[in-house]
Amino acid sequence: MLSLHTNAAALSAQNSVGSTQGRLSTSMTRLGTGFRINSAMDDAAGLQIATRLKAQTSGMAVAMRNTQNSISLMQTAEGAFNEVTNMLIRMKDLATQAADASATDSDKTAMQAEFDSLTAELSNIVGNTTFGGAKLMNKAATSTEIANAATQAATDAAKIGDGTAAGTQKDLDDAQTAYDTAFAALDTAVPATVTALATANVTLQTAQKAHDVAVANAASSAAYSTAAQAAATAGDGKFATSMTFQIGASTSETMGIDLSAQLTAMHDALHASSTGYNSFGAAIAVPGTELTAAGSASSTIDKLQAAIDSVGSLRSALGAASNRLEHVAVNLSNMSTNVQAATGRIMDVDYAAETSTMTTQQMLMQAGTAMLKQSNGMSSMVLSLLQ
Repeated sequence: MLSLHTNAAALSAQNSVGSTQGRLSTSMTRLGTGFRINSAMDDAAGLQIATRLKAQTSGMAVAMRNTQNSISLMQTAEGAFNEVTNMLIRMKDLATQAADASATDSDKTAMQAEFDSLTAELSNIVGNTTFGGAKLMNKAATSTEIANAATQAATDAAKIGDGTAAGTQKDLDDAQTAYDTAFAALDTAVPATVTALATANVTLQTAQKAHDVAVANAASSAAYSTAAQAAATAGDGKFATSMTFQIGASTSETMGIDLSAQLTAMHDALHASSTGYNSFGAAIAVPGTELTAAGSASSTIDKLQAAIDSVGSLRSALGAASNRLEHVAVNLSNMSTNVQAATGRIMDVDYAAETSTMTTQQMLMQAGTAMLKQSNGMSSMVLSLLQ
């Protein structure tokens, strides 16, 4: 029907152009963003699936970082235990050497000094090895350790002034008085007075050395007691309780490891092999007698071997856990790759197909616009009928 008021052809052409323009706009948006789905209207079900997959992928990426951090934690402890093992082997060598009949008392004293130094470093490594600011292997001082440390500190402090042990202030004062008396009575013409002064001088020097040792022991005992009291509230290290690693993107994907039994056995073995050892990293309180006391060096050999075995057991457990975490990381990487590929198939635009679609819509847009122009001229035909 030819009509002035209703141009059906123009309306149809206009509707077609509008639809084509919408599809062309969608294609250009997809090509501009690189995503096939830019809003829920593009693909509601696909967007829901892709969102779930993206959440899983993101969680797995964090889990992979967790596994690497956990492996680093394990390796930090394993490196410390490696050095502990080296020191225990050296201490065992010292005990073996000291147990031989060829070792003199002076030899044993020198060996004991090195033994004590290694003991102090054992305590330092085990008590102060940290990862991210958190201690790993230490154990808080027990009430017994605190009480024993306080008793030792009080005893050593009292020895300096009570006159009951070598190195006290009274011994030093008596030696000084004797020296002063001998010096006052010195008469170079009388050999006996010269001999007396020399003897008094030797006694004074001996008393001074003994006093210095006693003062040093008292200071060490006091420092150890203070450290033990502070360690009572510091808490145990990470390995003293069970640990849980988050190795996946869901609640159920966890890995538990409990090294508390092996750690306790190691601390007990180290305590047994060296009386100066402590599990909270304090310096040795007083020199030990593991190599100098009669018959002690021989028994210390077996105790140190037991300590070496206990450290080896703990290192073995750490290595097994680290290996498992490595496998977890590889599996997570594989899953993440495949899940991301699935997400891409849903979300990413196929540029080859979408470019073809856009070209088609552009051609339809041009054709529709041309037809809209032609249809708008049809109303002028009415005038020819009126002439």
